[in-house]
Amino acid sequence: MQLPRFVLRVFPSATFLIGFFLPLFTSGASAEDVGRPELLFREDWAATPAQLPVDQSHVAHPDLQLHLHGPSRDLIKKSHHDQPADDPHYIWSGRCAVGNWAVSLERLTGAFDLTGQAKVRWRTKQSGFRTLRIMVRTAEGQWLVGHLGDDASRDWRIREFNMIDMQWRNLLIETVVEEDPVLTDPDLSRITHIGFTDLMLGGNSRACSRLDWIEVYAHPSSTE
Repeated sequence: MQLPRFVLRVFPSATFLIGFFLPLFTSGASAEDVGRPELLFREDWAATPAQLPVDQSHVAHPDLQLHLHGPSRDLIKKSHHDQPADDPHYIWSGRCAVGNWAVSLERLTGAFDLTGQAKVRWRTKQSGFRTLRIMVRTAEGQWLVGHLGDDASRDWRIREFNMIDMQWRNLLIETVVEEDPVLTDPDLSRITHIGFTDLMLGGNSRACSRLDWIEVYAHPSSTE
């Protein structure tokens, strides 16, 4: 900010005062201030043969680390079929009969901000009473699971979730079980992991969840 010369002659300390106070009013911009976030990352799984359990070699994005959770973590499969011809490579929970399961992806280059206009999109297909839900881990190590989900469909379906609409509960990550009550104001400004779970056992093809791809629209966290 540059002032006219006559102002500087009359008020010689004006430049100093503006330089001192202006950052106080312009720092600490919220997610809403910096605009609508663009795509931060997308995971679409490697076009490789099916494997049980899925491992890091099936993660297509170089900045994402795969983590498996729950009693059935060793039964989470990366699946694919030759027919139909457009069958995707996807995560499948049908074999997870030991207990609940979850998959999370850690962003290796730093935390991201799910406040403001952040959103998540994915393509999934559930069967039976399964409803796939978003789960996250904060930088403080708190696991959360959202109340909005994606229920059964006879074909693949794209769904979008506005994070500002989501209600959250604590998630016990060892057993992948949610806790009461609904949290009033969890801090989503520094998220390290994002993933998905249906909070249920797998029951083969008639009672399972499937995820083809996931997209996260968010800003990198400003307080690394």
